[in-house]
Amino acid sequence: MPASPSTARAINDRLALRLLQQDGPLTATQLKTLTGLSRPTVSDLVDRLQDAGLVRVVGESGSDRRGPNARLYGIVADRAHLAALDVRTDSVAVAVADLLGVTLAEATLPIGSDTGTRFAVERAVGMLERTARTAGTAPLHSVGIGAPGLIDPVTGELRNTAGLPAWHGGLVRELQQRLDATVLVENETNLAAVAEHRIGAAQDRDTFVLLWLGHGIGAAVMLDGKLRRGASGGAGEIGFLPVPGTSGVPSSVNCDGGFHSLVGSAAVCDLAAHHGIKAWGPSVDGAQEQDPAAAFAVRAALRAGADGEAFLEALADRLAIGAAAVVSVVDPGCVVLAGEVGRAGGDVLAARVEERLARMSPLRTEVRAGTLGGGAVLSGALFAAREVAQDALFAPGG
Repeated sequence: MPASPSTARAINDRLALRLLQQDGPLTATQLKTLTGLSRPTVSDLVDRLQDAGLVRVVGESGSDRRGPNARLYGIVADRAHLAALDVRTDSVAVAVADLLGVTLAEATLPIGSDTGTRFAVERAVGMLERTARTAGTAPLHSVGIGAPGLIDPVTGELRNTAGLPAWHGGLVRELQQRLDATVLVENETNLAAVAEHRIGAAQDRDTFVLLWLGHGIGAAVMLDGKLRRGASGGAGEIGFLPVPGTSGVPSSVNCDGGFHSLVGSAAVCDLAAHHGIKAWGPSVDGAQEQDPAAAFAVRAALRAGADGEAFLEALADRLAIGAAAVVSVVDPGCVVLAGEVGRAGGDVLAARVEERLARMSPLRTEVRAGTLGGGAVLSGALFAAREVAQDALFAPGG
């Protein structure tokens, strides 16, 4: 059945808005070329979007051109703001951006292990509110939160998980109750995969697996451009994967004895010490990486040349064990070593893991280093918030 005139207009408007977000500002002629619509149709939709306050003239194309055909149209990016939170076990980082994703204000709050739940929640909420005010007067429309643990795929709520601070769940609930904004929460590793897919190491891949290497270990599965979360939201809980080389097996409430015990930050630091590599560096207040010592050890090994070879070889062996298990089930064709440890190892560590995978599995798999480091979670949370705002605001009557 052909679309009704109103439905066709809505489809055309949404297409034009997405193009202006991704490639703008654009002239009406460029919109005509990119959409394949007729010039009168493009003229009508530009008028509609201007009347709705969604786009405006932001300049002209070419210094020697004047007139309606040269006008550049752009998204009204300050109509509303977006916020992203990266919730770690010992800190919260926040960024506030406009509707085009341009960051306007940022802040980080360390939270000690002895901080009470209510106090931690109030401090984190207060930081977000102050950062939003610093960014400007536009209201917050959407807030994306990246957190460790399981996210219920039905309710979207952060599930209580052993080993995580109680204030995590309290923070999410408080934001949902206090803010006049859409608040969504997603597993941190999944958000890192979104960011690496959109602006990082996996931009040319719609199918890949991301291994998050930080204080904890996680994986994200991207198939055909879509995150796969699993029946209970636990797809990628690779820290619990039973592997050889550990002192036991993991339990339902503790990943000790699993893959986490081989390549979690504490394990990497212990491995570095065994090989004479120092796993420490100058502390940086507000650093987004949970435990930078492991990343520091990897960088130190790379700088050490021959003296760091044994450590890097052993680390690549360990990483390949978990990667091979995932590859044998999913066959993603590409594995991204993400987080600060993956970024610190760079192409050198990625190449070593790839070489080992080629020996362990018949499935050809490229291994890449993530390019965004610990900042991938915050970037992914902003993308999630932006998608929500786009669906709500960038539509006729939005």
